[in-house]
Amino acid sequence: MKPWLQLMFFPCVFLIWHTEAEFFTSIGQMTDLIYAEKDLVQSLQEYIRAEEKKLSQIKSWAEKMDVLTSKSASDPEGYLAHPVNAYKLVKRLNTDWLELENLVLQDTTNGFIANLTIQRQFFPTEEDETGAAKALMRLQDTYKLDPETLSRGNLPGTKYRSSLTVGDCFGMGKTAYNDGDYYHTVLWMEQALKQHDEGEDTTVSKVEILDYLSYAVFQFGDLHRAMELTRRLISLDSTHERAGSNLRYFEKLLEKEREEKEKENSINKTVTSTEAVVQSGAYERPLDYLPERDIYEALCRGEGVKMTPRRQKRLFCRYHDGNRNPHLLIAPFKEEDEWDSPHIVRYYDVMSDEEIEKIKQLAKPRLARATVRDPKTGVLTVASYRVSKSSWLEEDDDPVVAKVNQRMQQITGLTVETAELLQVANYGMGGQYEPHFDFSRKDEPDAFKRLGTGNRVATFLNYMSDVEAGGATVFPDFGAAIWPKKGTAVFWYNLFRSGEGDYRTRHAACPVLVGCKWVSNKWFHERGNEFLRPCGRTEVD
Repeated sequence: MKPWLQLMFFPCVFLIWHTEAEFFTSIGQMTDLIYAEKDLVQSLQEYIRAEEKKLSQIKSWAEKMDVLTSKSASDPEGYLAHPVNAYKLVKRLNTDWLELENLVLQDTTNGFIANLTIQRQFFPTEEDETGAAKALMRLQDTYKLDPETLSRGNLPGTKYRSSLTVGDCFGMGKTAYNDGDYYHTVLWMEQALKQHDEGEDTTVSKVEILDYLSYAVFQFGDLHRAMELTRRLISLDSTHERAGSNLRYFEKLLEKEREEKEKENSINKTVTSTEAVVQSGAYERPLDYLPERDIYEALCRGEGVKMTPRRQKRLFCRYHDGNRNPHLLIAPFKEEDEWDSPHIVRYYDVMSDEEIEKIKQLAKPRLARATVRDPKTGVLTVASYRVSKSSWLEEDDDPVVAKVNQRMQQITGLTVETAELLQVANYGMGGQYEPHFDFSRKDEPDAFKRLGTGNRVATFLNYMSDVEAGGATVFPDFGAAIWPKKGTAVFWYNLFRSGEGDYRTRHAACPVLVGCKWVSNKWFHERGNEFLRPCGRTEVD
């Protein structure tokens, strides 16, 4: 048996995921929650007013009866000698006090509870809270933000500053713990403990925080610090059974470790290195499935962009008339080179504010969790590396969709007849799409078989909002970062003229740090474009 299995573990928490919720994947849909909460607050205020009115009536009655009983109790027989006083005493005890009882028992909560019950069915779920917590951790990692910065709400470009309480930080740590993520468990439990030590008012106890923190630290093999934290826990609660058991176990492990090191004659070296870990209190972020993680996240932060002066000299701005397209001769588009090879261009004033709002209005009711194609099964499924919601718009939905489609055709010189529908996407909390290819590779030849239009030859991406911080489109292979600008669009070819995939175009949508990111895109396919973009002389033309 592994040693750690002997510990008294916390109970496992298994989360049930509901695909119908996922508010956290779309800021656009989360705005509905703002109005729902405002309605609940209004309903709560009405309940408070009703309660205050009831209490005011009860208080008035109590004050009146206090004066009356003070007088009657001072001389009961003299008071009752007056027949009217005698009658009113009987009436009060038989009738008036019963009416008061009914007033006290009157339930003024019905309206509020009924409204809350109706609204609750549209509330975020456990999945949403977990997704939101993981989104904050993703932002923390990508943009190298320490828990203190996030907790204090010190983010760039924010209009409404907010902060996290001890309870919030503790909740973040628990989410990470339940996911087996001890790296973030330590970070957030430490932040919760720090704010607790600073005297912040909270219902979360230090014992609870230390319970999770000591175990998470132990998972990193830091026995000295695990023991230190566990001793602190026991000093606060000497009856804590699990902490006592863990401390004895830690002591045995440490003693065993010392004995082994003594035999190897290297105890001094080992103790020094172990104490260094304890003093730093910092643990390395575990490696994950994404090989270019560091490059991708650096580009998201605007670091490592390989825009050299020599390359910059090869980039130009010009007016683009779509190879003398009659529709663009009088009003050409402004075109700017974003990158030379592969060639990526940005077009300005592609969509007006009115068109953007109309497309968002059409898309919002249809937004559903964005999916990816499983390379093994070919089936569309949700994935943690793509956090957004999307919908697909047809030209019949509204004339503005047809108008935008035609504009993309005129700009690119490619046909929209075989292109996919206009996809509209809204990114949620920490919304992202990790590095991926838009075209299908040789190991997934049937990806677009049902469409019968060949591979995705090109991508046209419209930015429908500005983003205050984060949200760049990055290309890790050659070190490019393109930042969203409302009303602009970027365009690149995914395939060489030979039909071979250009693997350099692997790209990603960086997590949105601050803001609400809306995009729409059109994927052009090979069929119908054979003569519009003919083959080149070589495989990589």
